[in-house]
Amino acid sequence: MTTATPTRAAGATRTGGTLSPVSFATLTLVEWRKQLDTRAGRWIVAVIAIVTAGVLAVMMAVGGGDHSFSAFVVGTTMPMAMLLPIVGVLAATSEWSQRTALVTFTLEPRRTRVGLAKVVGAIGSGVALLVVTVGLAALAHVLVVAFRDATPAWDATGALVGGLAITTVLYMAQGVGFGLLLRSTPGAIVTLFLAPTLFNLLGGLVPGMVDVLPWVDLTTAAMPLTGLTWPDGAGWAHLATSTLIWVVAPLVGGLWRTARSEISSS
Repeated sequence: MTTATPTRAAGATRTGGTLSPVSFATLTLVEWRKQLDTRAGRWIVAVIAIVTAGVLAVMMAVGGGDHSFSAFVVGTTMPMAMLLPIVGVLAATSEWSQRTALVTFTLEPRRTRVGLAKVVGAIGSGVALLVVTVGLAALAHVLVVAFRDATPAWDATGALVGGLAITTVLYMAQGVGFGLLLRSTPGAIVTLFLAPTLFNLLGGLVPGMVDVLPWVDLTTAAMPLTGLTWPDGAGWAHLATSTLIWVVAPLVGGLWRTARSEISSS
């Protein structure tokens, strides 16, 4: 008579427990922490804080500080929006700049999942910084009203804050997309800032490009989002097409390249 030998259940560890995959929330938290784990990431956040404080100081000093709340919000968030994509680039290129890609994708072989976690983490950072910036703008307006006799003007609308939030999300996703696609921090940053500049120069030099520019340039298409009202139908159409070109295409290409390319330790 033979006896059956018990076999270990699939997914069980030697201690009898089961192995569970890393949750997307945990993966996103890890990718979010990577944004501040490097000196470059900390320096970018520090520069954003310094620039924001400088803009607020100038606005509080010029014209007796008599600016509306919406003016403070736009004045502080626009420089932040210009620098935020760098945070997205650093989040996307960390595996290759720090040479940790092999470790990361060994612990989590689903590479597209890692890329999406980078997108969500970067967007979360952008939205958090936007909330802080709007709060600082509100504080600055309170101070100029209280100490500089400025006229109270709490005129910021939901459309303005929502438009700035959409702009922040698009720019952060764009930074991650360029970072995943190029895998080079300097190359992604240069391309991210040089390409829109060339488009704007082309629009100024070629008369026929003036009407085309809102359809193909994200910066031009996003400008109506900084107003107190929502863009019209044409404005949303401009934003949609430019987003497909400058955000969706690099992001899809970057995720595809991450999932398909060979990963090495060097």
